Amino acid sequence: MKTLKKLTYPSVRREHLVEHLHGIQVVDPYRYLEDPDSSKTREFITHQNDVTQRVFDHEIPFLTETKARMTELFNYEKFSAPHKHGDKYVFSKNDGLQNQSVLYIQDDLQGEPRVLLDPNLLAADGTAALSSRAFSESKLHDGRLFFAHGISRGGSDWQTIKIMAVHDKNQMLEDTIEWVKFSTIAWTHDDQGFFYSRYPPPETMKSEQCHEDEDLKRGTETESNMNHQLWYHTLHTSQSQDKLVYAYPSEPTFNVSAEVSDDGKKLLLYVQDGCKNANMLHVADLSDFETFLKGPKDSTIPVTKLVDNMDAAYSYILNDGDYYYFKTNVDAPRERVVRTKLGDGNAVPVWEEVIPEQPDAIVIEGVHPAAPNLLVVQLVKDVHNELHVYNLDGVFQYEIPLPSIGTVGVASKRTESELFYHFISFLYPGSIFRIDLSKTGTTSGMAPDAELFRETKVKGFDPSQFEAKQVFYSSKDGTKIPMFLVKRKNAPKNGELPVYLYGYGGFNISLTPAFSVSRLVFVQHFNGMLALPNLRGGGEYGEQWHQDGMLHKKQNVFDDFHSAAEYLIEEGYTNSEKIAIHGGSNGGLLVAAASNQRPDLYRCMVGAVGVMDMLRFHKFTIGHAWRTEYGDPDVADDFDYIRQYSPVHNVPHADSPIMQKLAERGGFPSVLLTTGDHDDRVVPLHSYKLIAELQHQLGSSEMQTNPLLIRIDTKSGHGAGKPTTKIIEETSEVFAFIAWSLGAPFVA
Repeated sequence: MKTLKKLTYPSVRREHLVEHLHGIQVVDPYRYLEDPDSSKTREFITHQNDVTQRVFDHEIPFLTETKARMTELFNYEKFSAPHKHGDKYVFSKNDGLQNQSVLYIQDDLQGEPRVLLDPNLLAADGTAALSSRAFSESKLHDGRLFFAHGISRGGSDWQTIKIMAVHDKNQMLEDTIEWVKFSTIAWTHDDQGFFYSRYPPPETMKSEQCHEDEDLKRGTETESNMNHQLWYHTLHTSQSQDKLVYAYPSEPTFNVSAEVSDDGKKLLLYVQDGCKNANMLHVADLSDFETFLKGPKDSTIPVTKLVDNMDAAYSYILNDGDYYYFKTNVDAPRERVVRTKLGDGNAVPVWEEVIPEQPDAIVIEGVHPAAPNLLVVQLVKDVHNELHVYNLDGVFQYEIPLPSIGTVGVASKRTESELFYHFISFLYPGSIFRIDLSKTGTTSGMAPDAELFRETKVKGFDPSQFEAKQVFYSSKDGTKIPMFLVKRKNAPKNGELPVYLYGYGGFNISLTPAFSVSRLVFVQHFNGMLALPNLRGGGEYGEQWHQDGMLHKKQNVFDDFHSAAEYLIEEGYTNSEKIAIHGGSNGGLLVAAASNQRPDLYRCMVGAVGVMDMLRFHKFTIGHAWRTEYGDPDVADDFDYIRQYSPVHNVPHADSPIMQKLAERGGFPSVLLTTGDHDDRVVPLHSYKLIAELQHQLGSSEMQTNPLLIRIDTKSGHGAGKPTTKIIEETSEVFAFIAWSLGAPFVA
């Protein structure tokens, strides 16, 4: 990186606000930035963006080349696997640079696809996106097929559900359902309506008219989301006539969701405490649902409490008559499949194991029913997928071979023997395969032959020039951690490789191999290396792996990340001045905490939509749900642990010994925080506070020549549904910033 003349940062007001929490004095000088509507916050955003834009306009080289190449590589067709609804097939396709993928429908696999719904027509700038969606069951043989779909705007988690009559020339019904968030859509099998989950409107917005094109503020509020409820909407009625179905008012932070059994007879209700990998499982009888709908508006549906504790997770797979199948982690941290007979609801359930927990640290990630009476089990083995097929008695049938180590998505249906699976990997943009499970393999124990249904090609990208491999390294406590490395085959192992180190490590989420244009631009044109460690806290090895990186073991995640960087240095790939770290959401917390703890180990930190104020995260929107992962700052023991790594509260002082040692390399690592004004998942105030504190503690120091910047986007949220133009714009700037910080030139 060319030596940057010292930046002058905006003067950010520090207010005198001190709280005494659990006997500890905590200062919060930027509390006023928690108000998204205040003039002070708006002024802060403007001034910070001005500084960042000047750096990008005048200091960072190769931004034009990076964006041009990013756009060129991004311009390839992207397909989803087809899925059958009624007698039609539906799939999504993006021509390459469309802001949102378009839904298509066809009468059969050889038929001409027709546009079903084009989200690009919902907003000129592409910031309206499809979220939750579900087709009606269409079992009545009357030719009717409805499509309920949530539309989110500006990146917000809020959805507005609309309904299309597919059978009536895709006519949109007048029905409009508002204030939907964290919701599935589950149709009753008479096609008369569906279940959905919602919150009451935020207090600040109760009086606002909900016009889709005018309500630009929705998603910018910070109020806590409380009292999640399950409702039922009947077609051709207003939302005011919807019926409350289920709620859990004694615990207003709990979430409620539902699905309908595949025979339409039962409603499976899930009650969950935050992000805990466990749930209650209640069952309601739908045989007389019409009578319930005519009952008192505030009455809830009678349920049988099949599981009434939060000790384990249960998710419905299918039912074979009265036998109901579930995937669960009860007595099986890597998951297993069980079944129980649902009778009159009075008997204590007897659970029978169908598919046991797998050996050798293999995780059952998903179970997909298919005809005739088969279970397609999606496994994770050392962070890559395998597909195994069992019958309903748990007898192994065969393995479906995959092209190589990678990630697979499955599209199947209980009533169809036709299965599609979509395979991707680091160097493999994707192929969709079709297999008929009613057929037999060429020999006993072999899967039926799969046909290549559709293959994705990326113009101008030759995967043979690159290599992807998996290594294992030791963390601080000796735990073996897997990590994927992607680089050019001819990249020298000379200790000078620019490294893009990406991590997450939380919420039972696994980072499996995926094709990423932006990362490949870094590898191909900046001669860099992608390093993707699978940190504890994720789900790569099951619930124990998750628990070993949560609550009072969160430091394990940071140690795993530090050890990844140290491994890359010790193995001769790189050095500490050539490592950039990046993470988003919980991963934003990761990289911010990591750079505070070891600023000597990294040269650049990009923190996206991160949880940065760990003492107040639970007070905004859905933040209270993360207490099951991080702990509760209102509890003294949790507070004491969290305070030790909270990014806002642990920025090193300029005169600290560690910072004095870094004077010759520009001080604290270069920082670029990214956030969006409509992020109502991790509200942007987290990033505002952290950049203000970084600039206060370090920005005035003569030795701090590495930039401390924030990029605040508008009409942008946590990431889901982000339009292609915004993705290309942001990733181009992020990777140009990283390359500049690491001193890596663009090579055509």
